[in-house]
Amino acid sequence: MKASVGDHILVHGAHVDDAEREGEVLEIRGEGGAPPYLVRWSNGSQGLVFPGPGAEIRSAP
Repeated sequence: MKASVGDHILVHGAHVDDAEREGEVLEIRGEGGAPPYLVRWSNGSQGLVFPGPGAEIRSAP
């Protein structure tokens, strides 16, 4: 998985009733666009993310 600053990350819920999370990639900490990513989530919180198989990157518009 590779991302750029400004891309959005969408993390799908692992279970039926789990909510999806969406956030904006603020910083790339890996080499060549690789994780981990510093993400600002839609609720305003920020965190370091190592995306798993239930995540996808959407390019910035």
